[in-house]
Parts: sequence; structure tokens; C-alpha cells
Amino acid sequence: MTTIQEGTTDRESMKRDYYKLFINGEQVDSSNGERTKIYNPATGELLAEVAKATKEDAEKAVRAARDSFDKGKWKITPAGRRARVLNKIAEIMGARFNELVELEILNTGKSLAAAKGQIAQAIEDFEFYAGAIVGHGGSVNNVPGQFHNYTEKEPLGVCAQIIPWNYPLMMAAWKIAPAIAAGCSVVIKPASLTPLTAIILGEICHEAGVPAGVVNIVPGSGSEIGNYLVEHELVNKVAFTGSTAIGKDIMARAAGTVKRVTLELGGKSPSLVFEDADIDAAVDGSLYGAFNNTGQSCDARSRIYIHENVYDEFVEKFIAKTEKLAVGDPFSKATHMGAIIDQAQLDTVKMYVQSAIDEGAEILTGGKELKPEGYENGFWYAPTIIGNVTQDMKVVREEIFGPVVVVSKFKDEKEAIFLANDSDYGLASSIWSTNTATTTRVANQIQAGIVMINTPFSAFPGTPFGGFKQSGFGRELSAGSLDLYTETKSIMSYFGSRPVNPFGL
Repeated sequence: MTTIQEGTTDRESMKRDYYKLFINGEQVDSSNGERTKIYNPATGELLAEVAKATKEDAEKAVRAARDSFDKGKWKITPAGRRARVLNKIAEIMGARFNELVELEILNTGKSLAAAKGQIAQAIEDFEFYAGAIVGHGGSVNNVPGQFHNYTEKEPLGVCAQIIPWNYPLMMAAWKIAPAIAAGCSVVIKPASLTPLTAIILGEICHEAGVPAGVVNIVPGSGSEIGNYLVEHELVNKVAFTGSTAIGKDIMARAAGTVKRVTLELGGKSPSLVFEDADIDAAVDGSLYGAFNNTGQSCDARSRIYIHENVYDEFVEKFIAKTEKLAVGDPFSKATHMGAIIDQAQLDTVKMYVQSAIDEGAEILTGGKELKPEGYENGFWYAPTIIGNVTQDMKVVREEIFGPVVVVSKFKDEKEAIFLANDSDYGLASSIWSTNTATTTRVANQIQAGIVMINTPFSAFPGTPFGGFKQSGFGRELSAGSLDLYTETKSIMSYFGSRPVNPFGL
């Protein structure tokens, strides 16, 4: 296996120049021959070309998924056999770990450490659902007299799954693994900016023994291909990770065919640092919570509220460590923060920072575009801390999706909870305190799907991940996610000695 080395981007042998669609177990060109150019965010250079799916291609993918579900054997394959295939997928991904890490870095500009962790979790997702599906089933229920009731879990059908650009392979694994474990067929639309590892994952699924048509990958326009899949009458479910605005649109479009919908949407997650917190631990955890994946995370803790008595100490240490973050060569083990995904997102980050300045906030550190040596043509922004903010500012209320965090004070527990919940979003949150009574009380009152106590980590395979309010609904990454891909059928039988005659005729 090729070893990922530092200090060079000359890795042409580890990638293709052209990636095709993956439909019905085959690599195919788009129906009109169109391609999308994919760029390396760290360098701005052309990385590869990808076949751009048309509605005709999406139709072929849906029909392949439908036929594989209705006429194929995957949905009736015993759970233990499906589990072995999922474990085989994980095994192949492990054998190709370096290649997947490399492609993810080249396609996203993220750091080596971030990419390694995310690919490792993607592998663990398949291993987790291989185990979870074996224990997933129905129940026997209490009913009156001479009746017997039990339930069965049946695969839902064809699932359209729309993947974001910030965690391309990991998010694909979060969605594909439970769906195929449950016996469903899927059509994946990866993000237009970052489709490479999702295409490779489709090929790996087929290599591992997933039948043709069960996993299909159709990169293309979200407004065209995404909407086509959402509205398609042969698609039974849509799973989407992305912005709240698009999530709302998907809900409206899916209503026409009464599809199941799972939405993991935006976030503006708070971190609460109490007076009795271990300040050094809170600083280190907040650093990761805010700037991991270059802040391009839906669960980024981008609002930090600190008790007024420890505010100055925390902010001083937080600024000092933020300024030590290494930004640059994504393949270097020393790099903490990679590139912004593209020019449009870089412009968005710059716009939000400027809005904070215009509204009277103070840039405590950062607040500028960067040009790391050797990567001057890429898209880079300094890790940024903004102080002197108010709750009505854009940088406090809206998701930025970049390395920008705001800091503010609170005077007591009641105000901390109010500030944390004063948001349209409710995905994640962190609490820093050495008092378990405090952390328990506050966690119970935080309006968020994930509460992290004295840790910045929000997700491991087996732990439910999802949001409150406009951060969406449905939970991924846990055994309960299998229920999102199955129908519950209730079966009632009568075993009495006399026929049932309710009308007495």
C-alpha cells in the first residue's frame, strides 16, 4: 500500500483523471457526455473530471434501484449474510485506507488528521451496522384473550440520499450503511464539489458483494438531479444532510408523494464555559469544537459563552492557542486546519466577518484571508475569534460554515441556558464544568440533539446524531437509524376455538 507522505502534492498515480457514474453495478458515462471539473481547494488546481448525471441518468439509477428491490434478492437475504457483506465493505475500505484518505484530502482540502479520522469512522459505520442489523427485528405485544400480535421489520424500498461536501465519504457511509443493512436500495447524489470518494465507495460496495442496482452513485446538479430524485414516485425515502433552506424545499417536494424524509440540517451550536470549569481543558476542547474541519461542520461550536468571572482568562488562552494553529499543507501531520472548499464559500466567510465589523464587533484574532507558502492559489482563511458581539448580529445568529467563532459573557446559569437556546438551530452543544449537578441540570434544559459534557466529540458509531428545531429531524449513526429504513408491519392472529362474530349475526 502506498504510504501517504508529507510535503508534496505529486500523487497523480493515486487518483483517476476521470470518474464515471455508477449505475446498476457498472461505471457509465453520462447520457449526454457532460463532465464536471473538480478542483483541489488547497491549490486551486484541476484535480479530475466527473461525469455529470442528467435526469435520464437519474431515471436509470432509480429504475435499477427499484428493480433490485422489487425483483432482486437483497431485501430477502438473511440479515447475517447482509452483515457479512457490510463487514467485507469495511475490510476493502481498510485495505484502501490510504487511497481514500488521499482522495478526500485532494478533493476537500481538509487536513491529514481530519481525513484519517473521518475515513476511519466511515469504516466503523459499516462494521457497526453489520452488527446492529442482526439484532434488529420486531416484537411480540400484549393483546386481549385468544389473540396474538407480533411485528416484523421490512425494508422500506428505494432511498434517495443526498450527501454534503464537508464530509463526503463519512456522510455517505452514515447513509448507505444503515440503508443497505436494512435491505433497501439506494441512489446517492454526492455533492457536486466532492463526489470522488462516494463514487469509489459505490464501486467498493459492489466488489464486496452488494448486488447490482442496490447502490447507485449519480453526481450532478442538486437543483436538477437532487430535485428529480426527491420528487420521483418510485423513491420511498429521502435522507438529506445540508442547509436548512434546502431541507425545507426537500420537505415540500417530498410531500407530493408522501415520502419518508430524514433531515440533518444547519447548526449554530453553543459552548458554555462555567466558572468552575477546567479552563485549560475548555480552551483545548473549544479549539477543536470550533476549528476542526476548518469550521466547515454543522456541529461546530461557533458560539462560546463564558462566565464573566473567567471570561478574560479563557479568552486570553483561547486567542493564544488559536494563533498557534498550523494552517497549510493538508498532507502534513503538523497541520491543524485545511482549506476552505471553494472561492464562493471563502467569499461567504469574508462577508460574515465584515458584517461583524460593520455591526460593531471586534476581531480578536484572524479575520483575514491567508496565502500559505506553496498554496497561494487555494482558498484559505485564518482561524478567527470575534468579541464584543450581541445576540442580534449575523455572526451570532447565522451559520457561517468556516473557521469563525464568537465569544461572549454570561452572568449565571439561567442566562447561559437562555443564550444557548436563543437560536433557530438546535443541533449540538458543549458544557464545560466540573460540577456534575450543573452539567446535568443544564444538559436537561439545552434544546439540542447532542449535548457534550467536558468533551468536544459529538459522534461515534452507535450514538444518535441529529437536531432539534431547524436543525432537522431523524437520528443517524445509531441502531435506531435502522427504523428509518424499515416499515413496521403488525400481524394480528386469532387462535380461539370459536369463530369471531362481532355483529352476532
